[in-house]
Amino acid sequence: MLRLLKKLTAGTPAPVPAASQPEAPVANKVDPYMLGLRDAVLSGWFNQQTGELFTGFPVTAEDTLLDVGCGDGGNVHFCGMRGAKIIIADIDAAKVEATRQRLGDTPAQDVECHVTDCNPLPIADATATRVVSTEVIEHVDDPAQFLAELVRVGKPGALYLLSVPHPSSEDLQKDIAAPEYFQKPNHIRIISEEQFKAMVSDAGLEVLSHSQYGFYWSMWMLLFWEAKVDFSNADHPLLNHWADTWHAILESPRGAQIKQSLDAVVAKSQVIIARKP
Repeated sequence: MLRLLKKLTAGTPAPVPAASQPEAPVANKVDPYMLGLRDAVLSGWFNQQTGELFTGFPVTAEDTLLDVGCGDGGNVHFCGMRGAKIIIADIDAAKVEATRQRLGDTPAQDVECHVTDCNPLPIADATATRVVSTEVIEHVDDPAQFLAELVRVGKPGALYLLSVPHPSSEDLQKDIAAPEYFQKPNHIRIISEEQFKAMVSDAGLEVLSHSQYGFYWSMWMLLFWEAKVDFSNADHPLLNHWADTWHAILESPRGAQIKQSLDAVVAKSQVIIARKP
């Protein structure tokens, strides 16, 4: 989501506050991205204690992990820190190189890199014990072909972590987002929960769990479009107040319960953990 917003807003100048209305400095300003990371951890991501990239998806030094659509490398960095062998694939050569460099400070056994459109993946059959592909399927022309490639390169018994935007969030953005958000090469389809499960099952995988999270980011995105600021300088009262509000909610006695209830209503993403028979 963050890399997509960065592309969509590249070169868009941030509005300059009027000289007659200078903004007062904000003490202890909440960082919306670090808050988003905290929210993700509460949703089951990056569990340092259990070694799970996401709940139900443990990664160890015995694993060969493939991340297709690696983006900025946040997922594989966590996995590299577990000592796994890492294979990264992305259509963006700059992302692949940045992720390769990011993995340099991890105890990953090995790092293999591919710049590819994944049609097909330049990887041998039955290579990976863990396969990750987050927020990619909504971009590809042929989801069945894409998933078939992911299944092909997984070993028998391999675990898969797959995510796509949740339709509740996508529907919320429809009349607010920049038109390019729902145009190629960005989100060219909205995938329902039923469609997502069917895609994964039809590819030959056993669905182990199906969850959703990310109310915080769904609302942040909605406000981002209205704020009309550049992603690299997303400083606007709407966004700042929203981050303050969500931070206060998470700090409240029943913050985790409130988050869980809201994630169930409007979620940024849906996540499937699956296994190759």
